Amino acid sequence: MTRRRQEAAAGPLSLFASDNYAGAHPEVLEAVAAANEGWAPAYGADEWTVRLRGLFHGLFGAAETFPVFNGTGGNVTALAALLRPYEAVICPETAHINVDECGAPERIAGAKLVDVPTPDGKLTPGLVRSRLVGLGDQHHVQARAVSISESTELGTVYTPAEVRALADTAHAHGLVLHMDGARLVNAAAALDVDLVELTGDCGVDVLTLGGTKCGLLGAEAVVFLRPELAEGYPYVRKQGTQLASKMRFVSAQLLRLFEDGLWREAAGHANAMARRLAAAAAALPGVDLAYPVEANAVFLALPAAAIARLHERYHFYVWDDDAGVVRLMCSWQTTPEDVDQLADALRAAVVG
Repeated sequence: MTRRRQEAAAGPLSLFASDNYAGAHPEVLEAVAAANEGWAPAYGADEWTVRLRGLFHGLFGAAETFPVFNGTGGNVTALAALLRPYEAVICPETAHINVDECGAPERIAGAKLVDVPTPDGKLTPGLVRSRLVGLGDQHHVQARAVSISESTELGTVYTPAEVRALADTAHAHGLVLHMDGARLVNAAAALDVDLVELTGDCGVDVLTLGGTKCGLLGAEAVVFLRPELAEGYPYVRKQGTQLASKMRFVSAQLLRLFEDGLWREAAGHANAMARRLAAAAAALPGVDLAYPVEANAVFLALPAAAIARLHERYHFYVWDDDAGVVRLMCSWQTTPEDVDQLADALRAAVVG
């Protein structure tokens, strides 16, 4: 599989290239403006960060929360806190940490990634066990963590039972389960469950909780659902350049998203727009859904000529050049009119 990531040209619309392309939610901007009033202690001693820790303790059960700037930084520092230099992370071949973080886990966390091919972006207990080799042998890297993405890079979603099965497998072999939750909110909204039902209740040990893809300016959090694993993380976060001095602005964003359910509204809307797009696309001749549409991503298999024609109007990523698979993302900001216009353009590209 070959992926082609190209930057947007001046002309084509970029509405569906990524949920990162969407703006910040107006209510989040209001929260940042409110946090800008007056003076506040730095480095997490502010009232917003204190409230956030309390909020997440309630949302996730016993938890230690650390705001960070971005998903890569969150993933890398979380893994760095878990691993010794001779230990490894088992992850899907398509995982963000394996494909889209420019080797940061290897270079900064010093972690060997043991990647596993999967048909749908999801690990299974059997796939994990297939990589548990050389345990106790000083000549082999030692598996220490399993990392999964929720939702996955292919837009698929782990059910609570699937997450629990992976956690049980990891724990049975002395490993920890890390979740890259860049789009956890989309998965939870799709399954109509609370966040803890996909994380702490299922045995997830450490969570990188995303917010930027759901309307934040740039805010994520590393949440240790087993608090004893957080020992030393403040130093790892500082060394990993993820400690915000004016942390109130990071925490204020996370508070607004998670304090009264804004995340569910925003993520649910993005998911609904993806379903609308998938239904329109599936009705067209010569168009196939490459993967099930379970969150806010739509992967379509298109003829090469149709991809070229669609690219004249829209910027999006070609996920698999060989198979003609493209990725179209919906966000909190996507409107039904946006989707319908894309569907019309897709129809013209395919039929025309």
